[in-house]
Amino acid sequence: MSRENAIARAEAYFESGQLSTDLAGLVAFETESQNPGQRAELARYLTEAIEPRLRGLGFECEIYDNPNPDGGPLLVAQRIEDAALKTVLSYGHGDVTWAQTGQWDAGLAPFALTEVDDRLYGRGAADNKVQHLVNIAALETVLAERGSLGFNVKFIFEMSEEIGSPGLAAFMEAHKQMLSADVLIASDGPRLKPDRPTMFMGARGGMSFDLSVDLREGAHHSGNWGGLLADPAMILAHALASICDARGQIWIPEWRPDSLSNSVREALAGLPVTEDSNPPVDEDWGEESLTPAERVYGWNSFAVLAMKSGVPEAPQNAISDKARATCQLRYVVGTDPKEVLPALRRHLDAHGFDKVQIIEHERGFFPATRLDPDHPWVGYVKASLTRTAGQAPHVLPNLAGSLPNECFADILGLPTVWVPHSYLGCNQHAPNEHVLKPVCKSAVTVMTGLFWDIGADGGAAP
Repeated sequence: MSRENAIARAEAYFESGQLSTDLAGLVAFETESQNPGQRAELARYLTEAIEPRLRGLGFECEIYDNPNPDGGPLLVAQRIEDAALKTVLSYGHGDVTWAQTGQWDAGLAPFALTEVDDRLYGRGAADNKVQHLVNIAALETVLAERGSLGFNVKFIFEMSEEIGSPGLAAFMEAHKQMLSADVLIASDGPRLKPDRPTMFMGARGGMSFDLSVDLREGAHHSGNWGGLLADPAMILAHALASICDARGQIWIPEWRPDSLSNSVREALAGLPVTEDSNPPVDEDWGEESLTPAERVYGWNSFAVLAMKSGVPEAPQNAISDKARATCQLRYVVGTDPKEVLPALRRHLDAHGFDKVQIIEHERGFFPATRLDPDHPWVGYVKASLTRTAGQAPHVLPNLAGSLPNECFADILGLPTVWVPHSYLGCNQHAPNEHVLKPVCKSAVTVMTGLFWDIGADGGAAP
C-alpha cells in the first residue's frame, strides 16, 4: 500500500483503455442543455451515468430539482468516512453545448467518441466529461490501493453550466450546511500547456451589454440627407473609441482594477502565454505597462463582440436610423461590478454621448473570484502536483474565462483550487471537440497523487 502503487494503478487504468471506454459511455449521452428537446437526457446522465458509479464508491446520492425552472437537475453525493477528517468538495457539469452535427470532420460525430492518433473526439469530451471522470477515477484508485480515502468527499453535479448555471447559486444558498467543506478541488477549463499541469484559483468575471444609438424612424437617402442627418454609426464608433485607445487600453477609471498585487505578479511571472500561441498573441495590444500574462489573468479587457448599422449584407445609399454594438467587459477581482455600467454612463455623458443608450443583458453576467496565490491550499496542491509530475504546475491566480466559482468562494466561503484536464486547442464549444490522451494520462496520475496525499496527511492538510 503506497503512493507509488496508487499512481501505477492510475497509469494502468489509462493504458488499459478503460478511461477511453468510460469516456465513450459519458459522451454518448446527448446532454445539450441549450436544446429544450434534451431535458430528459440531462436527468438520465445523472441517474444512469454518475449516480451508479458514485454509489459503487460508497457515496450517498440524492438528485434535486433545480430551484430555477430554466435549469436542469442537480446531484449531490457524499462519502463521509469520519466527521473529524478534512472534507473536499468537488464539482462537475454533465451538460454540453449544441452538438453542431454536420460540421464535424469526416469520420467524426459529436456523441460517439472517436480516437484519432492521440486525440479522443466527442462533444463534451473536454468540457466537462473527462474532467469529472478523471477525478472520480482517481478517487477509485486511491480507494482500491488504501481501502479508504482518509478524508471526506462531497460532489455536486449540475446540468446547466452551458446556459449560465441558472439556479446553482440559489441551491447553494439553501444547502450551505449540506455542502460545507474545507476546500473545493475541482476541474474545468484548459491547461496552459498540454505537457504540464495547471492550477487556478478563481475566474475573471464577465458582463455583457449593448450600446445603441436610435435616432429616427427608417433610413434616408444619403444624397438628399447627407450632411443634414446625424449618422448613428459614426456616433457609436466615436463612443466606443472613447472607452479604449487604439491599442485597447481602458480609459474609464472605475474599469481599471486595483488588485494586481505583488503575489499575483509573482505567480504570473514567466508564464508561457505567448509561446506557440495559435493565433499568435498581439503583444502590442492591451495595457502597455503589463506583460501578456498580467493582461489576460490580472487585468480587465473590453471587447466589441458584434456591431451593426444598416444592412451589411446589402448596403444601401442611405443614412441609417440606428446602430448597435454588443459589448463585454471581462474583469478581475478589484472591479466593483455594481459600478461598471453607472461608470460607463457617466463617462459617455461627460464625452457628449448622451444619445448612446446602455442596454444591460439579462444574462451573461459572471462575478470575479480569486484565491490569493499565497493561500496554504494553493501551496499544498502545488507541492503534490509537482511531486507527481516531476515539475511545478503553472499557477494562475484566476482563469481568464468565467465559471461559477463565486458559488463556492462567495456563498460557501471555500478556498477554491481548480486543476484542469484539457488544453487550449481542444475545440470546446466548437466542432471537433477533443481531449489529448497524454493529458488524460497525466491528469489521472496527478489527481490520484493529490487525493492520496490529502488522505495520507490527515490533519496536516491545510
